[in-house]
Amino acid sequence: MNNLISNYLRKDSEAAPLAVFRIFFGIMMFGSILRFWLNGWIEKLYIAPDFFFSYYGFEWVKPLGYFTYLLFLLCAISALMIAFGYKYRLAAITFFLSFTYIELMDKTTYLNHYYFISILGFLLIFLPAASYFSVDAYRDPKKAFQRVPSWCIDSIKLLLAMVYFYAGLAKINSDWLFRAMPLKIWLPSNYDLPLLGDLLQQEWVHYFFSWTGMIYDLAIPFLLFFRKTRRLAFVLVVIFHVLTRILFPIGMFPYIMIVSALIFFDAGLHHKILQKISGLIKISKARFDNAKSLQYLPKKRKILLSFLSLFFLIQFLFPWRYLLYPGELFWTEEGFRFSWRVMLMEKAGYAQFRIIDRENGKSFYVNNGNFLTPFQEKQMSFQPDFILQYAHFLGDHYRKKGIEQVEVYVDSHVALNGRKSTPFINPRVNLLEHQDTFRQKTFILPFNDTIKGL
Repeated sequence: MNNLISNYLRKDSEAAPLAVFRIFFGIMMFGSILRFWLNGWIEKLYIAPDFFFSYYGFEWVKPLGYFTYLLFLLCAISALMIAFGYKYRLAAITFFLSFTYIELMDKTTYLNHYYFISILGFLLIFLPAASYFSVDAYRDPKKAFQRVPSWCIDSIKLLLAMVYFYAGLAKINSDWLFRAMPLKIWLPSNYDLPLLGDLLQQEWVHYFFSWTGMIYDLAIPFLLFFRKTRRLAFVLVVIFHVLTRILFPIGMFPYIMIVSALIFFDAGLHHKILQKISGLIKISKARFDNAKSLQYLPKKRKILLSFLSLFFLIQFLFPWRYLLYPGELFWTEEGFRFSWRVMLMEKAGYAQFRIIDRENGKSFYVNNGNFLTPFQEKQMSFQPDFILQYAHFLGDHYRKKGIEQVEVYVDSHVALNGRKSTPFINPRVNLLEHQDTFRQKTFILPFNDTIKGL
């Protein structure tokens, strides 16, 4: 076993797949940020609101007012620098820090694929993605290598495979497979689609999408890894992600996954892609074909591999943290985020907050619209950590208004995956007596049903 590992770690591969991945990743990230800007979402999500929901431990990460535009500009420029391979290491660090800061500014905008981009950007910092077909390699022949250690390319493949596989495991639950939820709610809303609209009203289609979605996520990493099934797998990747883009408003993520899947192909395809690109930008690709192989010094390689091993160990274990909490995961959402549980639930909530002045016993109800945007209020209404954080915000707000002995209660109901709306938070609990931590939130009422699965 040790010999197999040692032989693998000494193995090198053409750097072309890593270069193509770098170029497409940078371009698509630039396009995503530009799209975000042009749609006016910076103003709507990060400047207009008066209050922002923060991640536990990252309360210090806040929008920067109109300087938030500069943050997005910095992120966009660094994405282009990654694509061109110009000052690559600096660009990768800048992109990771700026993009992650954007992601952490408001928990309301959390999406699995934002997290994916963030950790992928972090991984790219440590990979020699600019050693081939880049401005850095063009300007400094000492930094130019046609071949790189195989594990540099395989680490990206492994991360992609983990995302798919965990998404598939998460779909092995009774709601998804035996109730076709939440697809049974979402798919019929696409009634106006040509050809598909009428079909999506059929219940058997909802079950077909549920089961094939689970099988696809579990199987596609293995189909991409094996050469004999790779072409078929890529066709499936294209069909799956184009279809999800048509049916659901999930932005650039489907295209990112399609392009990312190219890294599983042999170097021949990537050389053809780079040849096309070199023709467009009028730079000879042959300049980079120097047959040199990047070899890390033993100490540096050991540090890099140790770090990457720790990185992947964390990625492997982190999605399982929900097992530390009692109760139904979809109901409490304790350990739900950052675990590749993609589009598995439809929740709708109602939360009315009551403020009590303990000094005189008077109480009144809060108009959430005075403090939250409609999108923030919607997200807050069914997520317990949002509710707790908002309650503390209200407590601080009314203390400043002169209510020194303030208490905050909430009357909340949540409907999960088509079930009837039921009480969610204990209405007799003063939420100011609880702090947002990683501990179990005991003020969440029990779920009155069972969802079996991982």
